[in-house]
Amino acid sequence: MSTVKVMISDRQKEVKIPTGIRLLIRRSCHAVLENEGFDRPSEVSVSFIGSDEIRKLNREYRNKDAVTDVLSFPNSDTGEYDINQDTGCAMLGDIVICVSRAMEQAEQFGHSLRRELSYLTVHSMLHLLGYDHEAGGLEQVRMREKEEAVLTKLGLPQGESYVFEDE
Repeated sequence: MSTVKVMISDRQKEVKIPTGIRLLIRRSCHAVLENEGFDRPSEVSVSFIGSDEIRKLNREYRNKDAVTDVLSFPNSDTGEYDINQDTGCAMLGDIVICVSRAMEQAEQFGHSLRRELSYLTVHSMLHLLGYDHEAGGLEQVRMREKEEAVLTKLGLPQGESYVFEDE
C-alpha cells in the first residue's frame, strides 16, 4: 500500500469548509491510488478557491471564460513523475476546487457537499494519473466507472443522498 501526502489549502472566503472535509479529501486521494494500484509514495496539492480565481485559471489554461467546478494540473502526461528530493515522493500535480460551485452542484444533483467534493477530488486524481474524458466515448465511460467504484468504496455511491446537519 502506498502513502500519499495531500497538502490542502483554503484560498477562498466564499464558503466555510465543513468539519471533516480535509480528511475526506485525503481519503479520496488515497482511495484512487489504491484502486489504480499506484504503489509509489506520492504527493498532491489540493486548493479550495473562489469563483473569481477558478474563472481566471479556466480562462488562462483552457480558454474558457466561465466558472468551473474543478481544474487538474498533472505534473506528467507520460506516467513518469518528478520526485520531490526532500521526501522521495512522486509529485502527481495540483487540484483546484471551487467550493461555491461544488455547493451549487451538490444541490442541483441532490446529494451532499461531502459527496460532491469527494467526487471532484476523485475525478481530478484520475486526471493526474492520465485519464481523460474530454473526447467522450469509451475513455469517458471508463473514467466514470472508475470514479463510481472509488466513491462506492468511500461509502458515497451514486444515487445516495447524504444530508448532514452542518450542510
